[in-house]
Amino acid sequence: MAAAHQGTYAGDVSPQLAWQWVQAGEAVLVDVRSDAEREWVGFVPGAVPVAWKQWPGMAMNPEFDERIRQAASEGQKLVLLCRSGVRSIAAAKRATELGFEAYNILEGFEGDPDAHAHRGLKGGWRHHGLPWRQN
Repeated sequence: MAAAHQGTYAGDVSPQLAWQWVQAGEAVLVDVRSDAEREWVGFVPGAVPVAWKQWPGMAMNPEFDERIRQAASEGQKLVLLCRSGVRSIAAAKRATELGFEAYNILEGFEGDPDAHAHRGLKGGWRHHGLPWRQN
């Protein structure tokens, strides 16, 4: 079940629920990580790449609004994925302002860092065994 988030965006969902919605055709998965992150760390096949911020310098993507509008089909939810579930909150808020039903995917692609500051072992899309690839 999706957790509502104070009206600023539709809510937070687990990676598993987001994937269920995508598979059922109820949602579009939007990966808001930078092009460099998707290229070097991995990506979800079929996800729509729309960077919230872009490398180098993590500057705001001036094409975000236009690309989000192109990504969504009428009546479909947006589920937004970033590295750890932080940038995707900001992106979900903006998508909501643009008129979409937008959700943040909790834990992101890589999850939280562990005691050794390594990601990928404590939650995240990959950790849960959901589809992903690496170049």
